[in-house]
Amino acid sequence: MNRSENPILKLEDVWVRYGTAPVVQGVSLEIYPGETVSVVGSNGAGKSTLLKAIMGARAAYSGRIIFEGNQIQKKRTEEIVTTGIIYVPEDRRLFRPLSVEENLFLGAYALDDEERKQKNLEFVYDLFPVLHSRRFQATATMSGGEQQMVAIGRGLMSNPRLLMLDEPSLGLAPMLVDEVLDTVRKLRERGLTILLVEQNVREALEISDRGYILQTGRIAKHGSAKDLLESDEIRKAFLGM
Repeated sequence: MNRSENPILKLEDVWVRYGTAPVVQGVSLEIYPGETVSVVGSNGAGKSTLLKAIMGARAAYSGRIIFEGNQIQKKRTEEIVTTGIIYVPEDRRLFRPLSVEENLFLGAYALDDEERKQKNLEFVYDLFPVLHSRRFQATATMSGGEQQMVAIGRGLMSNPRLLMLDEPSLGLAPMLVDEVLDTVRKLRERGLTILLVEQNVREALEISDRGYILQTGRIAKHGSAKDLLESDEIRKAFLGM
């Protein structure tokens, strides 16, 4: 993390609605290169909608979304992907009849460099050895945790400048939750810039540099992950303490 640089991503007073109902209400946040930043909060707080707005999948009707100095809030999703933002959705959206390796290569469709694709594939297999051993297996036959590994691996295949993970632990058994979030920690240690949306507040903050608490579409609190974990307000509201 290098806070002497400008933010790689900056949101300024962003509003998003479904129909006439505002879901994200005046959210401002920033992420610096090499940071892992969590947006945490209860179900229905607007966390996933926020990521979709960054990705252009849900229009922001007010405010600015700035990535590497350029406004992107009016760009199409496919244009945003080419800037280096990769979004791993909560429902994974894998091509289930296809093999692990076929799904992974779909994540590198925008890369013309075959050597780079192979290096990225090796990186993913190094991160997830189980995927290498099952690279020819149809993803439909894999466990939820393994499918989540494929989804994250597919995102990594395109050399993301910013990786956005939407509820990566959703629906997983506790042991698999730990495994998936440990993967996020490893990516953080390798210097990847990550925006993580999670319902597991403690687990998310423990692997993050900073965090934003989202409540009913608004930022209720933000700060270093350590300070948030030690906050009496957060401990009572989210950690049951």
